[in-house]
Amino acid sequence: MAKKDDRNLNITIKNQEEKENEVVVSISTVLKKLRKYVLIWLVVAVLFVVFSLGYATITTHVSKPSLVALISFSYDGIEKGLDPNGRKFEVTSVKSPAVIEAALDELGMDMTNLEPIRQGIAFEGIKPKNAVDRITLYDKVLDTNGNVSAVEKILETSYFPTQYKVFFNYNETSLSDSEAVEVFNMMLDKYQNYFYETYGYNESLGSAVTTINYADYDYSEAVDVFDNSLTTLEKYVRQLSKEDTTRFRSAETGYTFDDLYESIKTVESIDLDKISSYVTVNNLTKDKDEALAYYEYRIKALNRSKAQYEEEIASYDASIAAYQKDQIIVFGNGTDNTNTESTLASEQYDKMIQAKNDIATSLAQTKQSINYYKERQESLKNNPVGSSSKTEKVEADLASLNEKITALVDTVNKTSDDYYRNVTFKNAYSVLVPATNTATDRISHIIENAKQPLLILEALGFMVFFCVAFIEALIADNKKRKALARGAAVNDNDETAEVEETTPEEVVEVIADEAEKTEDAAEDKGSSKNSSNNNGKNNKKKK
Repeated sequence: MAKKDDRNLNITIKNQEEKENEVVVSISTVLKKLRKYVLIWLVVAVLFVVFSLGYATITTHVSKPSLVALISFSYDGIEKGLDPNGRKFEVTSVKSPAVIEAALDELGMDMTNLEPIRQGIAFEGIKPKNAVDRITLYDKVLDTNGNVSAVEKILETSYFPTQYKVFFNYNETSLSDSEAVEVFNMMLDKYQNYFYETYGYNESLGSAVTTINYADYDYSEAVDVFDNSLTTLEKYVRQLSKEDTTRFRSAETGYTFDDLYESIKTVESIDLDKISSYVTVNNLTKDKDEALAYYEYRIKALNRSKAQYEEEIASYDASIAAYQKDQIIVFGNGTDNTNTESTLASEQYDKMIQAKNDIATSLAQTKQSINYYKERQESLKNNPVGSSSKTEKVEADLASLNEKITALVDTVNKTSDDYYRNVTFKNAYSVLVPATNTATDRISHIIENAKQPLLILEALGFMVFFCVAFIEALIADNKKRKALARGAAVNDNDETAEVEETTPEEVVEVIADEAEKTEDAAEDKGSSKNSSNNNGKNNKKKK
């Protein structure tokens, strides 16, 4: 029995030790501790806000934030990343030196800032959400076979932005805040003129026409110079007339492109031909031998061009004859012979037909020019040179023709420029949101710069606050638990020293022990009773 008592006591002590080693914390206690320090945490949070704003104010003043503007392009081809001429579009042309120079010149500022300004400008394309979603769905486009059509669909998901954010970091320049805003916005405005000049009216064409000095040539050569200039100008105006579907009439000049085309044809067919015939009939030249050599050279050159055009036409004829047109077959209902078949001209076929027609037109003009130079050559050979009075007249006529052509070029320039600005490129380039640097902008920059340090400080402060509350709650809860555990152990020891489960054999053994104790007690009682009786008898005998 003594051994069993020791075993039960050891188990009780072990269980008590395991309970004492447990760590318990109550959520309600944590919340109480949090409430205890909430005022301190609020004060610290306010101090963090003040510190973050102060830090952001200093950094914003030392490192100036970039100015931001929003520009947009809208013309045919920009959605494919092309410029109006069909070449790859480079948005960096917005910060070209010519544009920045024009802006600085307009504001009367020093050109030393040109390169720092150009280096400080950056661009960010804006892509709509639907375009981004479509680009990122590559895994859904690729099928299990990985065929070529799937790859082509992926390539079709490329997107070229039409709107750009323009950033201007002017920390490396000597510009103040207000000057930086002025230069930046002026540069964006000047790019509009640069865009029109680059992709709009062909100013180089007008310059080439008007800068040629006809007086440096012989009379017949001067006629050719004017003829070439008018032909070039005529083709350019005809091209604009074909592109213009609105029948645009310039508010500045009052002309349409058809009006200008007819004016050029009139000058070419009347004024120029009149001078040409006068020079030919009267054999007017500054040097007869040089004029004859020029005619001979022109005839040979035109004959070479004629042979080239004829070969090209023959090549196109062969290609057109061998070209297989697209076929369309319409099937009937199967009961009768109602199937029909037709051909459909493709785009490539139409291009070959158009190219052949253009070459045929050039060939006809070349033949006419050959005949013209031959007539002038024969006339100059067989007739004497014209008088000085006739020479003076032709010089006056050439001067008048030069003035007319110059006026025509200026009118074409103004009309086409008006057309490109108000029709073709009316919304081709625009500044949607100009750059600003107001007090509100500066405050917003400070707030934006304060966000990151404020979030970091507030997160660290809350972590410290929560850890302190959690540790105190842990200590308080475990103290209470240990006190309660000790009180419960004392009560259990007082009420019962042993708590165990007994088996039936142990119960029998206990009953037997109790029976033995009872018998022993009875024997002891009987023996004591006999001894008392004997003592009584002895006492009686003595008496």
